[in-house]
Parts: sequence; C-alpha cells; structure tokens
Amino acid sequence: MMILLASILAVIMVAAAIWVLITPNILNAIIVFAVVSLVASVLFIFMHAPDVAITEASIGAGITSALFILAYKRISE
Repeated sequence: MMILLASILAVIMVAAAIWVLITPNILNAIIVFAVVSLVASVLFIFMHAPDVAITEASIGAGITSALFILAYKRISE
C-alpha cells in the first residue's frame, strides 16, 4: 500500500515539475514549484528520513518559494 502511494506521489511530482517547465505564467510556476518540494518532503517521510523532510519542507518549499515570489514581485513592478 505504501509503495502504491509513494508511486502516485512520484508521478504527481514529475507531472508538476513538467508543468513548471511549460507554464507561461511565472507566478503559477513558482507555486507549483513549492508543491513539487512539498511532495518531495512527503516522499522523504516514506523513506524514513524525517530530518531531510523537515529541511526540504522548510527551506525548499518555504524560504525558496518566498524568495522567488518576492523577486518576481520586485521585477514585475
């Protein structure tokens, strides 16, 4: 059951990563990039690496996405 759920999450992550590459809207790409990072942190939980999952969720999804959004807002002004 866990392998099936991990496989579904991996497919979602790959599909979202492809969507980030092909979407013309930069703000949507940044938001989907955060989703990719959050799914990666869930997959790290499945791999029994909670320390890596917490780091990925806080830095990968949180800080990096916030910095990207701030940079995008500054550029678009």
